[in-house]
Amino acid sequence: MPVDPYILLLLGTVGLAALVPARGTSADVASGASTAAIAFLFFLYGARLSTREALDGLKHWRLHVTVLVCTFVIFPLLGLAARGLVPVFLTNPLYQGLLFLTLVPSTIQSSIAFTSMARGNVPAAICAGSFSSLVGIVVTPLLAAALLGSSGGGFSADSLLEIVLQLLVPFLAGQVARRWIGAFITHHKKVLGLVDRGSILLVVYTAFSEGMVQGIWHQVSPLRLGGLMVVEAVLLALMLTLTWYGGKVLGFDREDRVAIQFAGSKKSLASGLPMASVLFGAHASLAVLPLMLFHQMQLMVCAVIAKRRSQDPVPAEAGEAAVNAAGPASASRTAVGTATRSG
Repeated sequence: MPVDPYILLLLGTVGLAALVPARGTSADVASGASTAAIAFLFFLYGARLSTREALDGLKHWRLHVTVLVCTFVIFPLLGLAARGLVPVFLTNPLYQGLLFLTLVPSTIQSSIAFTSMARGNVPAAICAGSFSSLVGIVVTPLLAAALLGSSGGGFSADSLLEIVLQLLVPFLAGQVARRWIGAFITHHKKVLGLVDRGSILLVVYTAFSEGMVQGIWHQVSPLRLGGLMVVEAVLLALMLTLTWYGGKVLGFDREDRVAIQFAGSKKSLASGLPMASVLFGAHASLAVLPLMLFHQMQLMVCAVIAKRRSQDPVPAEAGEAAVNAAGPASASRTAVGTATRSG
């Protein structure tokens, strides 16, 4: 099972924060820099998303509503059910982080990548991930206020306003600026991808530095981390199963079910980290620990699933269309291949 090199960088950043945490003035500088980096990150997200693609994606509203329900209804319900695991498997702070994980919006990049690998509906995955991120800017803090309450670091209208200013406003600014910088962004995806990841690393360093200064790491033992990973593995398995078979029950075709599974079962590290830093303050390091573990777990498991989905038989309609386009010779080869697979 593949290990994303970026996760190694994240772990290295946590280690750096443990050895050399930012304190005093340097902590203020790091906090300001991470805030600016995340705002720039969401500006780039807005500049990348084609407004026409987003409007076209609204036509497939049933799929997007399904993904939103999975992300902001089913996930939180499972998170609330996990309350019964305290204190046997989880400490209360780790449970709060797990519950926060269930409130975070879906991913964009990995949902698109895995949907493409599995030969699913890529435009739907693009729009579903983007809509989830936009909705999450408002819905995630509201859900955190309702479900986490004062344990969420003192949620208030000011914290919601701060999240909107830090995430939504830059995103909308990126949408406005797309007409002038869209071509530049398209031609420099790799460089801007480094900016994306560097921004997240900076946020991780700031959050875990605050945790070290506050001395909260004595609350987590290896046994508790093991229990957290087991709980998250069960959570991921449930969501992957519900999104795949639920899509079938709702009448979606294979390509749409692939998009629903990968967009509806994931949680975004890029969106969750800045929100946690606002909502949890000095306790953000423990709050984002479940999200970081779940992020790596979902990448590893979904990579395997996407690879297997890519080997699924081509639907009969698509096969007939390809045969008609290719001619009689190709039809003969297709028939032979089908007979061979049928055994």
